Parts: sequence; structure tokens; C-alpha cells
Amino acid sequence: MDKKKNISMAVIKRLPKYHRYLQELLRNDVDRISSKELGEKIGFTASQIRQDLNCFGDFGQQGYGYNVKDLYNQISLILGLNKEYKGIIIGAGNIGQAIANYSRFSQIGLNIEAIFDANPKLIGMRIRDIEIEDIDVLKDYLKDNKIDIGIICVPRINAQKVSDILVENGVTGIWNFAPVDLLVPEEVTVENVHLSESLLTLIYLLHDKDESK
Repeated sequence: MDKKKNISMAVIKRLPKYHRYLQELLRNDVDRISSKELGEKIGFTASQIRQDLNCFGDFGQQGYGYNVKDLYNQISLILGLNKEYKGIIIGAGNIGQAIANYSRFSQIGLNIEAIFDANPKLIGMRIRDIEIEDIDVLKDYLKDNKIDIGIICVPRINAQKVSDILVENGVTGIWNFAPVDLLVPEEVTVENVHLSESLLTLIYLLHDKDESK
């Protein structure tokens, strides 16, 4: 049985946070750190950190802690950052343009290859040297180019249609910014970023804090 299949999504979602903090420690020339010290920085307990990391292997030494560079490299491998991925953005509105302008993608192996939109006013514009293309050519583009990740930034009414086109043409990873849950086959992985849900969570926490005073 594949051990990784038993790892909870909660643990997996904590890995990018470990990666970010370890990268910061490397920038500050920190060579080693204990689970207690790392927990204090991140906001987790030492026990939580040890349990999370033990899901993937034995990285620390008792009495020594973790070698920061080694742990950073190991988590990079676990996250798949030793590979490169080709992505496209569908929807060049405010969110799509913000994503296209994000410079760190190339550092973590995601290369934005193309951008598509239906708005004639946007078609032909360039973002970081990538020309926005007419969404009508999306199918042909996908037939001619192997794309790993489709980034959906279209209105909710169009999101499922775009998702279907991506799936039908071999895209197996979808980063969905449309406020709708997509229906995809089991072999396709979707990560939803629902901004309104995140905001509502924040509002609830603020409300709950006020109620408890």
C-alpha cells in the first residue's frame, strides 16, 4: 500500500507553509532548528511538526533538530518542485492579470505559456511578454501543446465549459478561481480558490471574536 495515500489533506496543505518558513530561515543563514523553535515561528506545536514530517520520512535527529537546508530540499521534492509544469490562464480580467504578473511562479517550476480571453478589447494585449489570445483558439492550442495546469479565471457561468475543454484535451490539473465547484473526472485534480468563501471565513472569525467578548 502506498503510504502517501494515507496522508491527510490537512497535512499536505501545511507543507507549503513549512517550505516558506524554511526558505526564510535559509535566507537568514540558519543551519539547524529544533521542532520547538520551528513551531514557535510557524505557530504549530513541536509535536504537530514531528507528526507531519514523519508522514514523509525521518528528517530530524534527537538532540540536534533539523538541518534547515536538507529539510527544505526534502519538502521541495515532496511538493514536486524538482519538476517543471506548463500552465495557461483562461480569463484575463483582474484576477487573471494579477496571476499572470506574479513573478514567483517560475521559481517554483510553473511556466505560464499562454493566456486566453473572450473580450476583444483584451485580445492582443501582452502581459509579461505573453500575448492574450482569443479563447476560440483554446482547443486548437491544447491539441498542439502539452499543458499540465489550467488556471480558470472566468465568470462562474463559463467555468464548467472551460473546465470541460481543458479536461477533454489532456489537462490534469486545474487551479480554479471561479466561484463554482467544477465537475471533473477522478484523474483530474482541482484546487479551488474561492475568494468569497475565504472572506466569509474571516468575517465569521471577526464576528465570533466580537461575540465572545
